Amino acid sequence: MSITTFILSVIIVLVLGFVAEKLTPFSMPGSWAGSILAGFVGTWIGPMLFGTWGPVVVGYALIPSLIGAIIVVIVVGILAKIVD
Repeated sequence: MSITTFILSVIIVLVLGFVAEKLTPFSMPGSWAGSILAGFVGTWIGPMLFGTWGPVVVGYALIPSLIGAIIVVIVVGILAKIVD
């Protein structure tokens, strides 16, 4: 993986995590780092659950990855409320 691909990957997962937070009533702890984590986990979980369809950018199927990030934000948000 080149440095350019890595930087693009981080930008894409940051945007995915940020959009997932805006689409749910929950927020990720850790601000932008939490968004990156939600995006990376979402890009792993989403295509595993829903397949790889829709637009693909830097190897990430955007729609399933966004759905996966939304799932991650909801689960983490619920767990944060339980622990609080």
